[in-house]
Amino acid sequence: MTGLQTDPQPSLPVFPGRRACVIGAGLGGLALAVRLQAAGIETVLVEAGGRPGGHARGEDRDGFVFDSGPGALADPAALGELWALGGEELADHVDLLAVQPLRRFSWPDGTTFDLAADEAALIREIARFAPEDLGGYEDYARYAASAHDEVRARFGQQPMGDPLAMVRALPALARHQAWRGLDSLIAAHIASPHLREALAFEALLTGGNPMRISAVHAAAHRTERAGGLWWPKGGMGALAGALAALFERLGGALRLHDPALHIHMLGNRASEVETQSGWKERFDAVASNADVVHTYRDLLGESAYGAETARKLARMDFSPGSFTVHFALEGSWPGIPHSMVLMNARFAGLMEDIFEHGVLPQDQLIVLTHPSVTDPSLAPEGKSVFSASIPVAHQGKLPLDWEQIGPLVEKRILDEIGRRLVPDIHDRIVTRFHVTPRDLALEFNAHLGSAWGLEPTLTQSWWLRPHNRDPRIANFYLAGASTHPGAGVPGVLAGAKITAKLMLEELR
Repeated sequence: MTGLQTDPQPSLPVFPGRRACVIGAGLGGLALAVRLQAAGIETVLVEAGGRPGGHARGEDRDGFVFDSGPGALADPAALGELWALGGEELADHVDLLAVQPLRRFSWPDGTTFDLAADEAALIREIARFAPEDLGGYEDYARYAASAHDEVRARFGQQPMGDPLAMVRALPALARHQAWRGLDSLIAAHIASPHLREALAFEALLTGGNPMRISAVHAAAHRTERAGGLWWPKGGMGALAGALAALFERLGGALRLHDPALHIHMLGNRASEVETQSGWKERFDAVASNADVVHTYRDLLGESAYGAETARKLARMDFSPGSFTVHFALEGSWPGIPHSMVLMNARFAGLMEDIFEHGVLPQDQLIVLTHPSVTDPSLAPEGKSVFSASIPVAHQGKLPLDWEQIGPLVEKRILDEIGRRLVPDIHDRIVTRFHVTPRDLALEFNAHLGSAWGLEPTLTQSWWLRPHNRDPRIANFYLAGASTHPGAGVPGVLAGAKITAKLMLEELR
């Protein structure tokens, strides 16, 4: 990828003798650690796993690279900023490959719709798919652009810990009818049920229910179409590795295979971080990119405040879990794009089952990623890599024995892909494995096995979401999906930038 525009490198202060610890080397934690280290703060990044990336780690298995992270990246300029802080160019370290189309939607009745970044291509596709909605789509796109520019780009880049910040955001939220549901907004402009579902689907990528998430989340449509979607060559795990290498080149210290156990307090300040290996050091500031309930319940659980905060957070609404089948096939499949969504016949009903009723329905919405069609380096020649994910209710609503039911769900997903795309799929499978909500809970301490943390409802967003700086612990901060502005790669990168700004102000 060439021609990437980034913010000019700011004039950063020097912080002699100041030390910070970041817990969790997911993309948000990596981005935060890079920003702190580049500013001159001696930073230690503590990670429980054997490699950086968190949910975006890659896995080498049987000659294939399987990726557990998002199927593509939006807003690559936010990544470019991180390398610019070190006086480097993103393109010299990460090769970003364009994902085209952005996403293909396929319904059981055989209809398909390609969401394209190119304006002319998208208009042609809508004219083919739902010509009566051309005008309505243009109105919706204008709303999405306005929500992006006036709400997300402005207030999604600012901390919301101060109630006055929320007051300043209220006029823009009111103008964009933030109380209105995204599905309702789309339905007011679009007549085609299939096109409505395709536009509403994007909410799921941040753990939101399209039927009740705020209309301002239409901004994601603008983000994807304006900047395109990109795949880092070698996978999301390779991107995480490149960020970790940047952090270390800047002088940062990365501790892998060493889970944080405790954040010790002294008065109203975080004083020390202790890990499983027995390592314990003092810091001027501490930030957690770990699961927010785990952070307060376990890492800060020695304090009454940590335990009480964890109980309050646990009563909030959490996003669904996800069940993912990773598999490799014999053969190349140029007809299956990088990003595809196999829709079901009752989109609204399925969302209600997952978010409200907590049942495991027979029908499925399958998010199918085929990264080797974009990046052949992920698979041996003549073979292909896929991941297929379905949203499922989190363990608080659906307490299944995933060890027992996992193989059945895996077969159901592969059977549906076989029925709709690869008729002899079971004969072509080279290797496969699956990841359940239980695995997310065990490996990442994800509360209830949620894949996206706190659900981004209107009453759990902005000032009502956990703040980037803790309101009681003077030098303790949060990053990641459950803090402002929310989940998804653009969200956690923006959150890391907000948190870094607050930490630099504190440590100045």
